[in-house]
Amino acid sequence: MARKRALFIAALGASLAAFAAPVVAQASLAMLDSLDSGGWEVRFRDGSPARKICVRTGRELIQLRHPEGDCNRFVIEDEAGTVTVQYTCRGNGYGRTHIRKESSSLVQLDSQGIAGGKPFQFTAEARRTGTCG
Repeated sequence: MARKRALFIAALGASLAAFAAPVVAQASLAMLDSLDSGGWEVRFRDGSPARKICVRTGRELIQLRHPEGDCNRFVIEDEAGTVTVQYTCRGNGYGRTHIRKESSSLVQLDSQGIAGGKPFQFTAEARRTGTCG
């Protein structure tokens, strides 16, 4: 009986540990890897000021409202021309971002979620502008 209890507790602990570890996306997100690295400008369709970012892997475009990066990601869609990623940032909200590639230097973004306790939703166009400054 004690051995069964010990095995049950060990199995339960292993199961719970899996939830505590960050989620690693199983998808390759190859479309993001195909984007040109360098300086990019994000222009928001709602008239908000444009934002300049440095793109190294393309994954920087996923969490524009959660740039801290300490978030768990789950890939919803990973196709040649589109990527959709849902993410959760412990203690700071969550988001879901859809990125559609027009070329290696131009993408369309659609993102929504909660950041800093407030909802957000935006559509934007991101375009490579040169080197990171």
